[in-house]
Order: sequence, then C-alpha cells, then structure tokens
Amino acid sequence: MLDMPTPLDQARCWAAVRSRDPSADGEFYVGVVTTGIYCRPSCPSRQARPENIRFFRTAAEAEASGLRPCKRCRPNEASAVERHRRAVEAACMSIERSETTPTLSAMADAAGMSRHYFHRVFTQVMGATPGAYARTAKLRKLSTALEAGTTVTEAVYAAGFGSPSRAYEAAGSGLGMTPGAKRRGGAGERIRYTIADTAVGPMLLAASARGVCATAFDDDPAALLDELRRRFPAADLVEDRAELQDWVRAVADHLATPARALDLPLDIQGTAFQTRVWRALREIPLGQTASYAQIAAVLGRPTAVRAVARACAGNAIAVLIPCHRVVRQDGSPSGYRWGTERKRALLDAERKSASAKQPDARGRPMPGEKGPALDRAGGQAS
Repeated sequence: MLDMPTPLDQARCWAAVRSRDPSADGEFYVGVVTTGIYCRPSCPSRQARPENIRFFRTAAEAEASGLRPCKRCRPNEASAVERHRRAVEAACMSIERSETTPTLSAMADAAGMSRHYFHRVFTQVMGATPGAYARTAKLRKLSTALEAGTTVTEAVYAAGFGSPSRAYEAAGSGLGMTPGAKRRGGAGERIRYTIADTAVGPMLLAASARGVCATAFDDDPAALLDELRRRFPAADLVEDRAELQDWVRAVADHLATPARALDLPLDIQGTAFQTRVWRALREIPLGQTASYAQIAAVLGRPTAVRAVARACAGNAIAVLIPCHRVVRQDGSPSGYRWGTERKRALLDAERKSASAKQPDARGRPMPGEKGPALDRAGGQAS
C-alpha cells in the first residue's frame, strides 16, 4: 500500500489554496484549465473559480496535461523551502557517510549559506541541531557495530567518537545503556517489568532507570515476556509489580477511559528521524488521526512516507507514543504491530471520549503549524 503514490488529500489542497499556505509549496500544484497555467498553492495571483481548478502532485504532471508554469510564482523552479530541504538532506547524507563529522562551516559552505543561517534552517527542517543529529548518527553507527559483534573499542572509534569516555557519556541517553551492555544484549542493565490486564487485553510495561522503555499488548502474556527477552537478551529482567503499579494504573485507566495525553518518563531509543516522527505522533490530539503522508508533510519531508511508516512500525512504546493514531489516507486503519482490531478499539475509545468532552473542539496544531490540527494532521478516522 505504501509503495503506491498516495492520492492527494482534496480537503488539504483546497484549504492550502484558499489560505495561500506556503508550507504546501512542492507538496502539490494548482492548475487552471481556463488559462492553461499552473501555480504553487501560495501564488498571490487572483484565484480562479473552483470548477476550473485541478490539482497535480508534480510540476511534470501539470505540464504533461498541457499547462505552462506561472510567471509570477515560477512553480517549475525550486522554492526556498525546497532548496533548504535539499541542502539539509545533503548535509545529513554527508554526516551519515563521513568517518568524521563535517564541521558546521563546511556544511554551511556546501549549502551556500552562512553558519548561523544554515544552523537555523537545519534545525527547522530536522527538528534537531546539526550537532544533535551528528551525535545521533554516531550512536546509530555505534549500535550497529556493537550488535554485529565488534569490540567496544573498535566500534567507538569506527563510529567517530574521539575517545571511549565520550562514547559512554553519549550512550547513556542515546542507546539506553552503556556500549558494553549494548554489545552484551543489555548485560548489566536492570529492566523492571510487569504484565497487567487492560481494556484492550494483557499489557506488558517495562522500564529502565531512565523511564518506560516498552509497552506492548498480546493475548498471550507469555509471548509478551518472550519478546522482552528477545529485545534485551542479557539484561537483568525483574518482575516488579509494586514499583510499577502507579504507571500501569495510569495507562490502564487511560485505556479504559481516555482523557488526556499520558505524561510518563520515557526511555526512547531511536534515530533522529524516528525521534521526530514519534514526537509528531505525541502531538496528534486525542480522538484525531493523521495519515503517513500528512505526518511526512508536517515534518517537512513529503516524500518520506515509507520512512514515516517504518518509524511507526519501529515504535516499541505503545499508546504512550500513539502510533495507533496513524491511518491510511482514506482514514481506515493500517497495520498495527499489536493487532488491527486492537487499533480500532483504541481509536474508537478515544473518539468517543473526545466527542463526549469537546464535541466542537478541533484540537491542538501539529508541530510547526499555526492552524488547527485537522487542517494538516487529518481528521477523525472514518
């Protein structure tokens, strides 16, 4: 499903055209059949009658239909937003491929920008500073090497850390454990867990010293524990119902009667892009949903639909990071690692709760938006 081009969201297109939303530039193009011209959504020219407007995913599609580019908004040329996005993507590729992290000056020079302006653009596009992104990239290289069985010392230097001490300092928050423990499958780490019944079936909640590192559902409680063991094969897994009971009760109460976003400490382990996706998911208001394409657009990466889907699939903290609120473009539930029927139940409960409490509310905006969440993040699942 995600390999196929997703259809344009007509409501989103019309809203962008009416408001001349510059953030929609590059997402789609507006053709006018009576004039034979196509424009950007933000074009300041007088708007045509709705019956004469057609939407196209690319400039090439518009031109293939016999339309020519507007001389005012120049839709066939890269916009500032597109140029910035390309420059940042090139910088990210440079960071990922280089043995040593490129300096901010080098990346800014390659982008044709000043250091200060490039830093601001990078942060706006990626939701993280160049330095934070580089640290995450190094941690990802370190994690991959450790999982492959490379010695800690070799992995540390191959990932670009100048010394083991710097790697250990960064790994505490980035890997969720020390490099040595990561290589040993979590050896030396204590992870507390408990399994409890909830409104949507048995739930496992596990926590490290930093916060919740896993929440999962399965009709078979034994399967939940098996999965936790596979994820942390050498960690010290300790059943601890007493210490975790408050967190479990908070999640169980939320599942029974969704009220508001859960605010528990999380031990999130992911790449910079995954972290951005998961942060966006936590901004989707209770009772509302978003499509993969809409999340990608909000992040400024409209072509990264499959990457968004992979990030959702890689989420190991159910409900607290609400990947169940991401649906197909038509509003129907897509796959869910804990079961599609469970996803339907979660969405139904949240819609009923939101409707009962705020029947006319439109919700909070998605990250980077000024307008209501429904304008950009999608409406309720149908």
